[in-house]
Amino acid sequence: MRYTVLLTAPYMLPFLDRFKPVFEKYAIDLIVPDVQERMEEDDLLKYAGQFDGAICGDDRYTARVLEACSPRLKVISKWGTGVDSIDASACSRLNIILARTPNAFTTPVADTVLGYILAFARRGPWMDAAMKRGEWEKIPGKALSECTLGIIGMGNIGKAVTRRAKAFGMKVLGNDIVEVDHVFVSESGIQITDLQSLLSESDFVSIHCDLSPTSHHLINSKTLSQMKSTAVLINTARGPIVDENALIAALSSGQIGGAALDVFEFEPLPLDSPLLKMDNVMLAPHNSNSSSTAWERIHWNTIKNLVEGLGLEYKA
Repeated sequence: MRYTVLLTAPYMLPFLDRFKPVFEKYAIDLIVPDVQERMEEDDLLKYAGQFDGAICGDDRYTARVLEACSPRLKVISKWGTGVDSIDASACSRLNIILARTPNAFTTPVADTVLGYILAFARRGPWMDAAMKRGEWEKIPGKALSECTLGIIGMGNIGKAVTRRAKAFGMKVLGNDIVEVDHVFVSESGIQITDLQSLLSESDFVSIHCDLSPTSHHLINSKTLSQMKSTAVLINTARGPIVDENALIAALSSGQIGGAALDVFEFEPLPLDSPLLKMDNVMLAPHNSNSSSTAWERIHWNTIKNLVEGLGLEYKA
């Protein structure tokens, strides 16, 4: 028996020739559309009923798409960790296996966050820009041991950021809607507190919670008003956790000191976004997961999850 798989994961497409022999080994034929960032609902509906399994990135597998693809669709193998773009309840109702790679990007994302903190505290990018303009300006900085970091979401990445920040001597505050492992709390020295206290006391606020109905626009005009006027917001999680218009207003008015953003409400970031003209903002194109080692592991685990989801025995 042969199977057909819709492969739309952007990080795998450049290396497709490496994977084709493996797919052939399991009698899998591929449908490979032209994908830039993701497949939207209407894009996926064009292929409804044509595939048995899917390897995807942040494609919009809504209930409408899943119902149209059922009953042929048996498994969706997500490249990476986050599955907020996939209707998990609809998958369960339609008996579609939803697989992913937990803890996929902990190391590179945690490193990215520390890079942002160091950049803002030590002012490296701003001094570099001034020097290249011909200016000899000594911009004041801070030692990290003088700063407090607030972490929203104490999963694997939140814990990894805590360990890195503690190594620099930072005071770290944490917040989560679920109880944080008491062993980690005692070993790391993190202080678990309520969200308002975290926001009001932190020099840096880093977001590491999942995107869900409870976290959508968690950072909004009200919560931004609770932050220090010098504080920096860091988001490497999911764009819609932050109300982008409220953030732009807070940055423009000086309500907060700056932001480092790897994710946005709409991606790619529109070229007319005011964020692109702000000199108190650092921007990246949803790339904090960048790591050749992590990507390689995820490539093969994603294929493994697909093969097993089709009911086949995977052999590395």
